[in-house]
Amino acid sequence: MSERPRVALFVESSSEFGRMVLSGIRSYIKANTSWSIYLQQRDLNTRLPNWLSHWQGGGIISRSTTPEYASIAKKMRIPLVDLTDRYGDLELPQIWPDHERIGSMAAEHLLEREFHHFAFAGYEDEVWSSMRQASFTKRIQEAGYQVHQFVSHWDLQPGTSWDDEYSSLVRWLEQLPKPVGIMAANDVRGQQILDVCCEINLAVPEQSAVIGCDNDGLRCELCDPPLTSVIPNAEQIGYQSARLLDELMTAQRRGISLQRERIVIPPTGIYLRKSTDILAIDDPEIAEAVRVIRQRALSGLKVEDVLKTVAISRSTLERGVRKYLKRSPQAEIRRVQLAHACELLANTDMTLPEIASRCGFVHPEYFSVVFKRQLNLTPGQYRQDHSQESGSVWTGPPVIPD
Repeated sequence: MSERPRVALFVESSSEFGRMVLSGIRSYIKANTSWSIYLQQRDLNTRLPNWLSHWQGGGIISRSTTPEYASIAKKMRIPLVDLTDRYGDLELPQIWPDHERIGSMAAEHLLEREFHHFAFAGYEDEVWSSMRQASFTKRIQEAGYQVHQFVSHWDLQPGTSWDDEYSSLVRWLEQLPKPVGIMAANDVRGQQILDVCCEINLAVPEQSAVIGCDNDGLRCELCDPPLTSVIPNAEQIGYQSARLLDELMTAQRRGISLQRERIVIPPTGIYLRKSTDILAIDDPEIAEAVRVIRQRALSGLKVEDVLKTVAISRSTLERGVRKYLKRSPQAEIRRVQLAHACELLANTDMTLPEIASRCGFVHPEYFSVVFKRQLNLTPGQYRQDHSQESGSVWTGPPVIPD
């Protein structure tokens, strides 16, 4: 009979965050131990099974712990590592993302883009959202600004519908001073905000820049425009939860009592996408010119084409773009083209001619010359260094020199 510990993993497989947590758990097990795993397909709101109250297993890692089950687990004396950050301290060993750092990092990102109006959209009675909101607000207030706030329940309340919530978001966004930098508590809320911005013709990022959190790649890329997001280190959260559970199970077998602790794991950075890829521009004509560049640069846009769309002189366009972006209109066109090229090189197997065409270059040879001149390496070298096959984690396009 195998003596492997029986471990139940209640971690949602429906989200990228949950899958990365599971990946971290797997990495620890492969390197250090062997467990008999119970893992069901689930989302974050799936209830814990009824049989768990009398389960005779060795340990649990849970992202769905409720206060009621926390009390049951303590009575059962089964080691449990809690990854649930909705309720606060459940008097269990806990591992959380560093929500304070996430909030301050998002604030710094928007402050660097020279916004003077800020907002936070989150969830009521959710500890993780409240911690991000408090940290974001504190950093913005330290910089001398105020934060407008929108919160609603994570689960729609009885008698309300998504249409009601949507209407509330519309009213809130319409009333915000512009341009505004908005932190969404997570990518779900960020997607909702971007959808509303599109419906009410609020230009993103020119009038409303939005940053989310969790870096759920598929969700972020489905947004229009794609959503910038803080990257929590979910894989490290998973790895450390497995390490801690292993220690707790070993200590229990030896009759040792370990001190309860909460470990926080800092985020790894910010994945920059188009929803914040701008400095705040309060000149409507220059904001429109930059919007045209961002939308049409990949179609071979020229400065003359911008002037046909925005009724200003070339000298006014040059001065305005340089004032806000610290580079010329032509340099901004090139920056957008090369940033997209870097993304395609890192994340697809498209050929160089295909990438050149997708980025607005008629001749692949000229694309390679421009790429080498700006980034000091060839497209092939960039792909070799940043593709998934290289083992590196791609965190967005590099800073393109002016």
